[in-house]
Amino acid sequence: MMYRHEKKLEKLMMCSRSGDVDAVIGGSGSDVNFIISTCRECTDPLYNPNNPPGKRRVASERCRGALIREVVVEMLRLLSPPGCGRCATRIVRPQSHSSSCRTGRKVEGRHYTTNAIDSGTSRASAFLPTRRTPGPPLRSPVPAPPRRLQSGFQPARPPSPESLGKPSQAKDYRRTRKWLRRVVRLSIALAILYAIDTRVYDACLTRSLRTFATGLLIAVDYKLNFRPDPWIGDSVADVHSRSAQRVFDLLRENGGLYLKIGQAIAMQSAILPPEFQKMFARMFDDAPQNEWREVEKVIREDFGGKSVEDVFGVSFDGDTTKGIMERTARASASVAQVHWARLQDGREVAIKVQKREIARQVGWDLWAFRVVTRVYTWWFDLPLYHLVPYISERLMLETDFQNEANNSAKMKELIASEPRLRGRVYIPQVYHDLSSKRIMTAEWIEGVRLWDKESLTNSWHGGWRKGSPGAGGRPLDPPPPSVTANIPTNHPNSEKLKPTRNAWRGPGQNGGLGLSLRPVMQTMTDLFSAQMFLWGIVHCDPHPGNIFIRRLPSGKPELVLIDHGLYITMTSKFRHEYALFWRSLMTFDNATIARITKDEWGISAPDIFASATLMKPYEGGDGKTLSEIKSMSQKEQRVRQFEMQQKMRKGIREILSQQEKFPQELIFIGRNLRIVQGNNQFLGSPINRIKITGTWASRALAEEPTHSVWERWREYGRHLLFRVVLVSTDFYFWWSKVKQVLGRGRGMDDDLEENMRRMASGMGVELQHGVFDG
Repeated sequence: MMYRHEKKLEKLMMCSRSGDVDAVIGGSGSDVNFIISTCRECTDPLYNPNNPPGKRRVASERCRGALIREVVVEMLRLLSPPGCGRCATRIVRPQSHSSSCRTGRKVEGRHYTTNAIDSGTSRASAFLPTRRTPGPPLRSPVPAPPRRLQSGFQPARPPSPESLGKPSQAKDYRRTRKWLRRVVRLSIALAILYAIDTRVYDACLTRSLRTFATGLLIAVDYKLNFRPDPWIGDSVADVHSRSAQRVFDLLRENGGLYLKIGQAIAMQSAILPPEFQKMFARMFDDAPQNEWREVEKVIREDFGGKSVEDVFGVSFDGDTTKGIMERTARASASVAQVHWARLQDGREVAIKVQKREIARQVGWDLWAFRVVTRVYTWWFDLPLYHLVPYISERLMLETDFQNEANNSAKMKELIASEPRLRGRVYIPQVYHDLSSKRIMTAEWIEGVRLWDKESLTNSWHGGWRKGSPGAGGRPLDPPPPSVTANIPTNHPNSEKLKPTRNAWRGPGQNGGLGLSLRPVMQTMTDLFSAQMFLWGIVHCDPHPGNIFIRRLPSGKPELVLIDHGLYITMTSKFRHEYALFWRSLMTFDNATIARITKDEWGISAPDIFASATLMKPYEGGDGKTLSEIKSMSQKEQRVRQFEMQQKMRKGIREILSQQEKFPQELIFIGRNLRIVQGNNQFLGSPINRIKITGTWASRALAEEPTHSVWERWREYGRHLLFRVVLVSTDFYFWWSKVKQVLGRGRGMDDDLEENMRRMASGMGVELQHGVFDG
């Protein structure tokens, strides 16, 4: 193989033999890659490649031989490797140095030799330059043919260890590796813990940590920014808005029992900042339903491993000799979901199944609730923690369906024993043999929800002297044979098997029960007033979703009350004091009000508590608290709101300072009163709610079974006088109705709420519309 520089040299020698120096320098010389500027013999200027073609000059004829030799010498110098230091021969092929050149110099870190060492002549010696006299012209030279040169490749040699200096000590990064191992181990441990928490314990730990983090963030935010000029935001309202959003997100994210706590906060939101009122107006009790396999697990666990088919006698394979059951829930709330079923004997039932995760979560949730409340009690100096045990006990009982079944049976018995409510209120029958701690089976109720105002009032198409399906406790009519025949038999997961009974709505399905709203609200107010003042057993969750309305054959309404999980029981002493408190409110007996609230209940602001109880401004009392609050009205709004909220915090501490006296039942009784007022407002305030509640309070005092004959006659006289006094409230009620008819008002309870809003505005508190709704 001929190398590139060897081709150049051969071409150069051919040009020199032909005497074409111009070709060597000008034409073909560009391949040589060097330029000789002057001749070493005659010092004539040689070829300048920058001159134009017509002015090119070359060496004289006599110097052309020297020129050629000079070209050859330069080529050998550039293309040949260094020579040996001893024999001065050119190196052609690298080999191990012979013994005759041991003293030669090193080339590229090792000794080299050439063929000249062995033969005594250099292979390239024919081309070495020699000084001689000029010879004849180089027209026909007979030089020796050029011999092929070897490659001048020199291998790269690494630097010696001595030239590199002393090596530096390598870094081991011990601390970095140690912390990296810790991070990896911690990450693995947290991942395993999270997997166990979510798979085994239904995210109880995660929910609690989320609660603590949110509570800490809110506490720090209030501690730093609750001032007239907060560090973050423009006013205290921004702090309230951020905190309300955080609490709302926490309750919705955790779900379960947290939604129940959120409902309790929503019902007390009238005394909270307006930002909380707006946020918790969106709080409602609904949740995604659990899958059917989770429902089956709960039933098997509570009934000793029996299947759903064995417990309820139903079939999912289309067996007409057994009952049927829907595997898709008809309703799903935060704690439980309800399935429809028809038992083997034809009874239609509602099977309430507690969600499987609630049993594990309730203990953790209430523990987190206690921890956060205790921290807030200490941090903000508010005596709140003493209310937590009672609230936790009520919420825990609400998850016990056996307790709910007992409450339902007790209320059914009390209503049956009260002639003024018998036939007007109905409590569904509970089947205890098909119920457990997490399963409750009761009769299915066909009725209209309280919030469906059109269905309540539209004309009746069900026939003369006929009631709506199931009214009065009559068994539901069996479905037509076509409905039974069309039941799917392929294990459906979303079947709708319950027959529809809407014939009473008429052909166009636009009819209703044809009822007046006044007797509906009258029955509701009578029921809950009797619970508070006669029996001392109060249903504390009477929102519209737990109340159904049916039409009796007589054309009168029948109220059906469900969901008896959240009840409170009043002692005889407290029930008597509460009834006396209500009667004193209606007669402006300020001395009795002060004695009960201050001496018996430990409340130092009776006028404020009276207004909160009546849901209207109470104009009796000394008005000391109101006058102190209104004295701030001349200050700047931002400063006034801050000082007002500071005043309210101080008032809460004063009200709850005597914790051993404060009746904790008032928390849930107030919830009941606010929901009933909201229901009355929703239906247009058809009744004088305050008068009816006060009448039941006075009647309960007169009918106290422990009274002697003389005391009973005395109480009846006071009751008659009380009825005369209440005539004044009738005037106010009918005046509100006249304004409502003329379009100047919306009803008595709406007018009272407007008065409460104006009073609260003067106190620096903003009440939103509907804060008393259920």
